Amino acid sequence: MITLYYSPQSRSTSVLSLLRLMGKETEVKIETVHIQRQSGAGKIDPRNPHPDGKVPVLEVDGQVIRERAAIMLWLTDHFDSDLGRGISSPGRGAYLSWLFYYGNVMEPLLYLGFLEMADNPLVKSWCRDSATMYSTIEAALARHDFLIDDQFSAADLLMVSPFSWLPDAIPDSKPIRDWIARCEAAQDMVFIAETENAAMKELGLPTGDEPAT
Repeated sequence: MITLYYSPQSRSTSVLSLLRLMGKETEVKIETVHIQRQSGAGKIDPRNPHPDGKVPVLEVDGQVIRERAAIMLWLTDHFDSDLGRGISSPGRGAYLSWLFYYGNVMEPLLYLGFLEMADNPLVKSWCRDSATMYSTIEAALARHDFLIDDQFSAADLLMVSPFSWLPDAIPDSKPIRDWIARCEAAQDMVFIAETENAAMKELGLPTGDEPAT
């Protein structure tokens, strides 16, 4: 039994998109749960096994996997999906690196930039700076259409995800903007929108509520 604990307009949306792209959205039970949101709406849901009440969480035969990179890695490995890169794949190293680059570098820098703290010398020594981050992405895109190679991957799905809720963070870079457009075209955005709207109604939340923290 595999269960994804999901809430609309949250970090779990990208995992839902991954399941859809793999064609596995009916093989994994989707449990829609409440979470606390920036607007003050929502609550911690007792059904959610995450210790902080957050999403996404994947539960596999009683074992709990949290953090998106870990969940996406487990799913693409488990289903032997082309959206991952298997252990023997020449792209495996880059796949793992980009998955964990997101949580260790990209998301902290985007949040610290939003809080106007990204120029702090301590931050730069810890997780580089935004210019370096974008240059790193551009260097990969100079070689391929996507971050690993010329095929869309779960790493692209994860790395592109913050730009939907932080559009002001999109740099004035044609390679990056074109990559974002290719990533959006690779996803089933109609399915995601319909599923998100239905989940918002199920939870009694107004459509268009702020993304969760």
